[in-house]
Order: sequence, then C-alpha cells, then structure tokens
Amino acid sequence: MTWWESYVTGDCRGKTPMLLGENSAPGEGGVSVIRVRLSDCRYHVTLNRHFIKFQMDPRVRLDCEPSEHLLRDDVPVGSFTIHPAGMACAADIRESVDVLMVVIDPARFALAAAENWAPGARLRQRLSGYDGTLFELARVLALEGPAGHPNGLHYWTDVANTFIDGLLHRHASKPACAPRGTLSKATFARIRDYIMAHLDDPIETAALADIAGRSPFHFCRVFGRSVGMSPHRYIVHLRLQCAVRLVREGRSGLADIAACTGFADQSHLSRWVRRVYGVSPSQLAP
Repeated sequence: MTWWESYVTGDCRGKTPMLLGENSAPGEGGVSVIRVRLSDCRYHVTLNRHFIKFQMDPRVRLDCEPSEHLLRDDVPVGSFTIHPAGMACAADIRESVDVLMVVIDPARFALAAAENWAPGARLRQRLSGYDGTLFELARVLALEGPAGHPNGLHYWTDVANTFIDGLLHRHASKPACAPRGTLSKATFARIRDYIMAHLDDPIETAALADIAGRSPFHFCRVFGRSVGMSPHRYIVHLRLQCAVRLVREGRSGLADIAACTGFADQSHLSRWVRRVYGVSPSQLAP
C-alpha cells in the first residue's frame, strides 16, 4: 500500500501524487504533516481523515472539484482548503504544484471537540480561504520533525493541539444541542469532573454510565461516538495529561506521580507514556 492509498480510497489517473516529506510526533498523536507534489493527475477519492491543504506555490491554477462544486482560481501561498473525512474529493491537476497538508485522525478531532466543551462539533468543508495562524502552525510542524524536534517532542504535540483548537474555534460547526446518540455538553462535563475527582482511585465504567443515565453497554457506544475513544481510554488520557504535567514541572519522582494519577506503578506509567508519546517520561521534561 502506498502512502496515498493509506489516506484515501478511490481512483487516481495520471501521476500519483509525489510524497516530498511526512512527519509526525512519535506515539499516538493522530496528526501528520505531509508535503506533496501534485502534477498531471486527476483523482476522485474519498478521504478517511481530515485534510487541511495549504498552497505552497506562489500562483498556480487548480481545477478542484470537492463534492458538487468546481473551483477554478489562482491561489496565493498560504491559501487553504478543508476537506473533512468521509467526503468525496475530486481534482484535475494540470500543472505541478506543491502543497502542505495537515492530516488529522477524526477520533483525535472528536476528542479535542469534547475537551473544548463542544462534543459533536463537525469540521466544515471549505473550498478556499486564508488563516494565517493555521498556516504558520502548519509550517512549524513541517519543520520540527525533519530538524529532529529541536524544541522537544512535547513542543510538536503542543503546536498540533493548538492547530486543532484553531480549527475548532474558527472552522467547525458546533451544534446548539447534542446530536442524537451523543453525550450532551453537561453530561460530558459531569463525567470529566467525576474522573478528575477520582483520578487516583479505580474508576468503573458502570459509575460513569450511571452519571449519564445509560446502561454500560449503551454508554460505551455513545461515549465512543462523542469523544472518539472508549471510556477506559479516556480515563487513561486524563491520567496521562496530569502525569505529563507533573513530569514537566519536575517537582515529584515518577513513582509518586504514578501513585497520584492512578497508574499501578512507575513502570505502568512509563509504558503508557511510551505508547502515547513515543518517548520515555524523562524525554518529556523541558
């Protein structure tokens, strides 16, 4: 499977888009940055992730046909398009053009939406536009990886999180009420507050289901749809957030941090840090 096929399904005729560079932070961040050269190709694909595509060439004419719309325009550097996961996207590229793409796992976006108190938020399709802040963040992400993460691996994650927050605040639709089959904002807040108050205790899914007023089975399905991960995985996520903050503050040893954040021991905490962040706890320290 090529890099292209791992992100899309559909037909590409002519030259396959050329991968110029790809990087992400180690671990399970759910965000990748890809530099691609498009030339002499026509494709009609369905995306399995969110694509935010930035124009990197000064003025190149593109014929782009996301959904039923056709866009023919000269686009300046930094102009961007937003293609949400699951949408059909077609383009006829007649000239060589370099683009910078930030690719986001929909589950990662759902998690960020929930934590911004907007569960069920949807990324809006956008055929053209400019967001200077997002463009600068994308360029930072594109430079950090190839340079060996000179500012630290956690910095890359912080920038990626800021990028997603910008999408949520400026380029997403936030429902006035929770869509059917998802958690309401108030219910999610109560669940999160309960987890944070019992972070160093065993937390049962049944207790969270009671807060939501659902059976454990139905609660797990609704929670996954709303937050992008299982209740157990979200508990670990909050414990890791707290543990990493304490590691970065450097005021406690790993054993104490593990104990106060609900991990079985130092080894248990270290394994989760390596899985999610791709590094040892000591590498997260500033």
